[in-house]
Parts: sequence; structure tokens; C-alpha cells
Amino acid sequence: MAEAVANVARRINATVEEGKESLDLSNCKLVSFPDGVFKVLRSVTENIHLITLADNEMKALSSKFFTTFTQLREIPMEKLSAMPALKWLNIKSNPLDTDTLSAVQSPHKFDILSTAEA
Repeated sequence: MAEAVANVARRINATVEEGKESLDLSNCKLVSFPDGVFKVLRSVTENIHLITLADNEMKALSSKFFTTFTQLREIPMEKLSAMPALKWLNIKSNPLDTDTLSAVQSPHKFDILSTAEA
């Protein structure tokens, strides 16, 4: 457990110190997104465009994650169908291309808010 925590800390510190645009927390044995990350990254959240959380044990992300990392540019649409618990996705007011919009439409079984009017 201590080794996993140290690994996360190293990756977060590298992101801050090197001014990276991405944060890779893949394969870190996370069950949730660590609250401490928000404080450590507060000075660089606007610069982070990609966060990788692959190969963890997470079941959800808090709303704080999405309100903190407002500059994320990528959501792997092909992975959405592998998220059976996902019921709702708000992607309104984003400049999505037609391929992306097509990918998030059926056969996915969740509600998608993708228009500016909603």
C-alpha cells in the first residue's frame, strides 16, 4: 500500500514540477481519485488536458474531478460502452466533431446531454 501511495505522489509531483499537460495515474491501485491531488495540482489544473486512470479499481469519479479539471480534451468514446453503470453524460457546449457525436449516440444505453439548449 505504501508503495502505491508513493507511486501516485511521484507521478503527481512530476506533473507539477515539469509542467506536464497530462497526468498518468494508470495502474496505481486506486479505488477513488485521491482528494489530496486536487490541492497539489491546484496551480496547474488549467494546463492538464489528459488524465489517464486506466487499470485501477475505480467505480466512480466525483463531481469535483470534473469541476477541477475543466480543460480535459479527451474522453475515450470507445470505452463508454464498457461502463455499464454509466447512466448520464453531460457533454453540452463542446465543439465535438460528427465522428465523436456518432460514437456517443446509440448503441450506448445512457442519456447524453449534448446540445447547448439543454
